[in-house]
Amino acid sequence: MIPTPALEIVVLVWGLVLLLAEAFVDKLDKRVFAIAGIVGLVAVLLGSFFLAPPPPAASTGFWSFYTADPLAIFFKRFALATTIFILIMAIDYAPAIRMGVPGANPQAGLGEFFALPIFTCAGLMWMASAIDFVMIFVSLELVTMSFYVLVTFTRRNPATLEAGVKYLILSALSTGFLVYGITWIFGVTGETNLARIGAVLARQDFDHVPLLFGFALVLVALGFKIAAVPFQIWVPDVYQGAPTPVTAFLSVGSKAAGFVVLLRVLGPFSILPQVGKLLVVIAALTLIYGNFAALPQTNLKRLLAYSSIAHAGYLLIGVVCFAGTAVAFYLVGYLLMTLLCFAVVVLVAADGGEQIEDYSGLVRRSPFLAGAMLVGMVSLAGIPFTAGFLGKFFIFDAAIRQGQTLLVVIGVITVGCGFYYYLKVIRAMFWLPPPNDAPVIQISPLSRGAIGLLIAGIFVFGVYPQPILNALNPPAPVAVTAGR
Repeated sequence: MIPTPALEIVVLVWGLVLLLAEAFVDKLDKRVFAIAGIVGLVAVLLGSFFLAPPPPAASTGFWSFYTADPLAIFFKRFALATTIFILIMAIDYAPAIRMGVPGANPQAGLGEFFALPIFTCAGLMWMASAIDFVMIFVSLELVTMSFYVLVTFTRRNPATLEAGVKYLILSALSTGFLVYGITWIFGVTGETNLARIGAVLARQDFDHVPLLFGFALVLVALGFKIAAVPFQIWVPDVYQGAPTPVTAFLSVGSKAAGFVVLLRVLGPFSILPQVGKLLVVIAALTLIYGNFAALPQTNLKRLLAYSSIAHAGYLLIGVVCFAGTAVAFYLVGYLLMTLLCFAVVVLVAADGGEQIEDYSGLVRRSPFLAGAMLVGMVSLAGIPFTAGFLGKFFIFDAAIRQGQTLLVVIGVITVGCGFYYYLKVIRAMFWLPPPNDAPVIQISPLSRGAIGLLIAGIFVFGVYPQPILNALNPPAPVAVTAGR
């Protein structure tokens, strides 16, 4: 049996091995490091199914800031699966890294581009288990610093440079809010451990004003990570300018980890009535802004950026209702359909562009990619028998049970907006003629297999969600007694 903390340690060590090996290898095709990263992460993912039972929670020591509960294990696997698909996308994107750089070695920098997502994965896995503000901060910074480099990796591209500067400045600002908020909370409660903070709040012998101020500052930082309104201003420009695999990683991995941390942080603060009201307002604004801002978009990456904001709104409905299972299932569906769309974007952009008009007649250039994008778009829109539909169903069901009528009404209206801007892409692919000089798109067997797995997952979990629900709520062990 494997101790749970070994998963992050192995991932971190494997990333260091690949990074060091890359520094001493010149003539080898650097895409080998991506394959090695994928193999290593798959091995860790398989090992996550053979974990030793965690010890009981402790008030001091290692297990006071690290947990191995079902939610943590689930999102560790989520981070590993996400990173595996990102590395597959990175292989297809590799030729674009040095494109437009005269005389540049086409292999230069690829090793780092393939190794950095592995360090990001380790940070995401630590975030899933963090139950202390100190560990939340450290793991969050590991993720953020990796993204600083990844977002600006093609730094000779002016759009990428702009994206990197915006992400760096606003992310550093959100980190300042986080640390300042933790300071205020510690000043009121004398604790950084979430369980012990909950015990202090349960006694009701604290000053509400500074505590609410500290929580609001922490919420600002987490709102930046999950792209909630009004902290979403960085999203469209960063998503458009960053390398496409990095955009997909930001959209899925960073958002999922942010929601896990938000669910954990909200636990002790849920007794404060102002917290629920504040989250309702943020969820409503995020739904309205994300969906309506996506309507006029003509660039597909910007459209997916605003779509990401809109889906953060749906997820916030689940957070408001403290429906952790619904939020986790929605994130799985979001993982499948978003990575599917970005995988198609990587392949199409290699022979065209990122505007929606560049997808005109895609069904004639590559029926497989057109079909894959169709599945991704209809699932994002919430068509029945897809994971996107079932995710929205669980979220709205939780909201109805909790009496959140306003959020349900706003959610249903904004779903209708989503149909319009997602169907714009489908219209271009199937109804508009392709450009005269548009080449046939070549797809590697690895990418074809990954896209096929994502399509299958969307339909399988759209009709049979039980494996996800069982992973989040494992049955309690049954005691066996010997008969006389």
